[in-house]
This record gives sequence, C-alpha cells and structure tokens, in this order.
Amino acid sequence: MAIDLNALSAKELDSLINKAKKRKTTLKKRKPITTVRARLKAAATAEGYTIEELFGTAAGTATRVARPAKAPRKTGIKVAPKYRNPAKPEETWTGRGRQPRWMAEQVSQGKTPQDFLIAKD
Repeated sequence: MAIDLNALSAKELDSLINKAKKRKTTLKKRKPITTVRARLKAAATAEGYTIEELFGTAAGTATRVARPAKAPRKTGIKVAPKYRNPAKPEETWTGRGRQPRWMAEQVSQGKTPQDFLIAKD
C-alpha cells in the first residue's frame, strides 16, 4: 500500500498518523503467534485431537503451494520452410504459427495450403 505523502495536507497527515498509532497499539496488545499456537495445540491435545484433524493438514503453517517448474523454451531452432509464395519465391513459411498474409489471402480465394507446398527433391 503506497501512499503519496507529498500529496497529503497537514490535516490528512495527522489523521494518517493517528490511524497508524491505533493500529500499532492494537498489534502490540496481541499475544505472539507462537504463544497462541501452543495454547491451541495444547487444548486440542487435551480433548484428544490434533491440529491437523481440526483444521486440515496445512493448519498453522504458512506454506505455499509449489507450482510446477516451467519447461525451458526452445528458441532458435531452425525449421526448413514447407510452403512458398509462387508470386514471390523469396517468401516462405515453415507451417508453424499464424499463416502469412500472402497465404491467407490465397486460401480465402479458394486455394488450399497444399497448393503452396515446396516440392522435395
């Protein structure tokens, strides 16, 4: 929570300081979390339960769910062109990704992608 202190008036700053002091006082009055956790655990044990039974397996722990690692991207792999523009032979396409404009225009006019295949020798 970022607050631009330069944009606040003196009255707004005083109000903010008072709110911060109240919050700090409230936090100081709370017992340490380890104390509360120990009391809850003792109460559960006294009644014949475990914390896990009462609150679930991750109760009382601040654990994060691990995400699966991302597979490294394979970049820079050259693939031979599969299609060629008959009007401009220097324009080719590997068949990966979006169709190039020249091919999309021809396909919309009734041709098929097989019409642009490069013949293998």
